[in-house]
Amino acid sequence: MVKAAILQTAWTGSKESMIDLHEKYMREAAAQGVQVMCFQELFYGPYFCQVQEAEYYSYAEAIPDGPTTKRFQALAAELGMVLVLPMYEEEQPGILYNTAAVIDADGSYLGKYRKTHIPQVKGFWEKFYFRPGNMGYPIFDTAVGRVGVYICYDRHFPEGWRALGLAGAQIVFNPSATSRGLSAYLWQLEQTASAAANMYYVGAINRVGVEPLGDNDFYGTSYFANPRGQFVDGTASDTEEELVIRDLDLNMVDEVRAQWAFYRDRRPDMYGPLTDA
Repeated sequence: MVKAAILQTAWTGSKESMIDLHEKYMREAAAQGVQVMCFQELFYGPYFCQVQEAEYYSYAEAIPDGPTTKRFQALAAELGMVLVLPMYEEEQPGILYNTAAVIDADGSYLGKYRKTHIPQVKGFWEKFYFRPGNMGYPIFDTAVGRVGVYICYDRHFPEGWRALGLAGAQIVFNPSATSRGLSAYLWQLEQTASAAANMYYVGAINRVGVEPLGDNDFYGTSYFANPRGQFVDGTASDTEEELVIRDLDLNMVDEVRAQWAFYRDRRPDMYGPLTDA
């Protein structure tokens, strides 16, 4: 049994106050016995992709050598908690990614995932800020089990979910920034379906509120889905900041995989045309 947490918050007005707020919640989670936690997409900033302004490039940091990664490595070690840390990454000047660092419970840096699918539509001008990820779909062997990461828009693409499952993921976190409208229905549909199709837990994290940069109304509703595609004790508020803590029985992953055997019955020999289009 793993006690896991996800956190949905509103923009506080500054990078420094966002980082302090997340540290406060991480300490609160640790006091309740949480062993693994994930923050929302681009956790220490506003969702600046609502506009196309070069000034927001300054939010990017090196991973793992930047100050935010180092700060949370120390905190993870202090609290004995695995942490998924979604940030704006600068690999080198002008080479920027939407990334999540993964830190183990002893504070060691395990690696990172870079968002693969980058949207460019009204209110989500992400190609202005990010290059597409180029590191595949890594799995991280952590103190709580095998953890994978997908990021926001990635969730619309089933291939990555499947790649993470085939690599042995037990929990996949999807930190996001998604707003009211058509996506609200898909938010509760796609990630629960992906949990069921791949027979693992999914932690779906969204932010809340309307930010000064645009009129996107981020609707929270963060949740965990189990390997049967069911919500674990419901979803979070659609308007309020909330720390969501749930107990995840990882034995259910093996139980469901033995019952449904989807991986056994796959036919990859028949799927070649999918990659030829």
